[in-house]
Amino acid sequence: MEPFAAETWVVDPALGHVLLVEHRVRGWVPPGGTVEPGETPRATAVRELREETGLRGELMTAPAAVAVRSFRADWSATLSLSYAALIGRDVPLIGEDGQPPRWFSLEETWESVFPEDRDRIRAHVRRLAAGRGS
Repeated sequence: MEPFAAETWVVDPALGHVLLVEHRVRGWVPPGGTVEPGETPRATAVRELREETGLRGELMTAPAAVAVRSFRADWSATLSLSYAALIGRDVPLIGEDGQPPRWFSLEETWESVFPEDRDRIRAHVRRLAAGRGS
C-alpha cells in the first residue's frame, strides 16, 4: 500500500498536553509525513518531528496506533503508524514556514480533518497514565 506514513504523538510528561502542527489543508495534526524509500516508519516519525517542530525525542518502543486513511483526496488509502514520545513543554519549538507547532491541552478541541485523532490520542494518554499507576 502506498504511500506509507508515520507521525509522532508528542505528549508532555504530565500527560496533559499534546503537540500539534497546523497543516494548511488538514488543520491541527501530529507532526508526520510520508515514509521515504529506504526509510523505516520509526525513522520517518523522528525525522518529521525534527523537521516540523525542531524537537528531538526518543520514541516509545511500540507504535501507539495504526490507521488506514487518505491524507489527500487524490491519494489512495495510506497505512499510517503513530508513535509516541514524552517531551517537556519547556523545550523551544521551531516550526516549518507556514506550519506552526502548538501545545494543546488534552481537554481542548482542535480543528482537524481527522477529528477521531482527538479520541485516539486521549485514549493513548489514558493507557500511559494507567501504566504509571495513576
